[in-house]
Amino acid sequence: MLSLLVVTALASLAATSPVLPNQTWPPSFCNKLECPKYTMVKSTADYEERTYDAAKWTSTMVSGTDLDKASSTGFRRLFNYISGENKEKVKVNMTAPVLTMVEPGQFTVSFFVPFADQANPPEPTDPTVFTNPLAQMTAFVRHFGGYASDRDWTKNAEALEKSLDAAKESYHKDVYYTAGYDSPFQPLHRHNEVWFIKAD
Repeated sequence: MLSLLVVTALASLAATSPVLPNQTWPPSFCNKLECPKYTMVKSTADYEERTYDAAKWTSTMVSGTDLDKASSTGFRRLFNYISGENKEKVKVNMTAPVLTMVEPGQFTVSFFVPFADQANPPEPTDPTVFTNPLAQMTAFVRHFGGYASDRDWTKNAEALEKSLDAAKESYHKDVYYTAGYDSPFQPLHRHNEVWFIKAD
């Protein structure tokens, strides 16, 4: 039932979310939705290094070990928030990506706060949803296509780890992020990412 809710919600967003005019930003894989700004540091055959600007996200934490179930639960809470479940009772534009921090026994699912709301995001009414300011960070990013399963996320995170270790990069190994950019009704040219955060 929850998966059906997520699919229905994403389908609605694909049809109704405002899009930005054609411009160099955001990247094409953001599907013309607002997404966090970054500077490309370098690009290799296996990964990209990006420095993301400090920005606010709307987040929710979900306990468990199943990424797919946690993502569905987190998405539902955040979709309710942008649909008007906030103190101002306003709708908030959908953005990309749906970002999930994966750590042992816990997931943090996040939507990027639109640029117009960054200074003062609507306050959530759901106590499990919160505004999450993230400092500037540098991410090592691996991307892949297709419909991503739990195994796909894990396999690509492991491949990114292997590449970073071979390159002797310094990064936080205790957590990683998944980033999904597409509606489930976009069968072609799908774009998924896994991130590890560079250590100082």
